[in-house]
Amino acid sequence: MSDIPTDLYYTAEHEWVLRTGDDTVRVGITDYAQSALGDVVFVQLPDVGADVTAGESFGEVESTKSVSDLYAPLTAKVVAVNGDLEGTPELVNSDPYGRGWLVDLQLDAAALANGLTGLLDPDGYRAAVTE
Repeated sequence: MSDIPTDLYYTAEHEWVLRTGDDTVRVGITDYAQSALGDVVFVQLPDVGADVTAGESFGEVESTKSVSDLYAPLTAKVVAVNGDLEGTPELVNSDPYGRGWLVDLQLDAAALANGLTGLLDPDGYRAAVTE
């Protein structure tokens, strides 16, 4: 079974969400997702300042096996992207919950609280990946 940290929220698209402040979150892909993708060779991320919409694609992860869309877990503004992935995309494989993060998003605090309630908790995500 892949690693599922208990302090994160999850999406059905195998992304994790970490609340980092009153109005900010960090987003990445799960260990399950990176394992299914295989060796990541390229990550396409949005520009800082871009608006992303919940459920819509905001980038891509390309591996030796496939190209997969990244879907925004919340409607928000991109306030940071992981520039390390440009030169070392394999961080998504080696440290998916740490140095392999994708983007930081900012949104209204009330919208953030509401948005997080629509995501999966660790038990819900575990159930989703073992079905």
